[in-house]
Amino acid sequence: MLLNSDPVSEEFGTLFLRVSLGGTMFWQHGLPKLMAFGDRMDGFPDPFGLGSAFSLILIVFAEVVCALLVVLGLWTRAALVPLIIGMAVIAFMVKGDAAFGEKELALVYLFGFLALLFTGSGRFSINRISFS
Repeated sequence: MLLNSDPVSEEFGTLFLRVSLGGTMFWQHGLPKLMAFGDRMDGFPDPFGLGSAFSLILIVFAEVVCALLVVLGLWTRAALVPLIIGMAVIAFMVKGDAAFGEKELALVYLFGFLALLFTGSGRFSINRISFS
């Protein structure tokens, strides 16, 4: 019997999505932006005219804080909203006129985060810990 629609298999799939998407977002995108914040704040893309520094603050919040919340499964759906908005802005505004290959990664994250928004954090998450 191969993996089927067994609820445990689905829960491990959700866990894998949460940890892989949130973890790579944090490690590959959020942490480098946070570490180089001072160097990047003047030249960061500003698609809404809020200022480069404020735009960088918003995306660092999404890619660091929200990504870690997704990995942990804590307030997952709420944490996904800034990530989804950030990836949509990158794919459709910042890189809107670029070739598909340049916005592909943002779209992969966007679709993965949308899938997690529909599934929720799953059984293997801090949200599901019961202290009673």
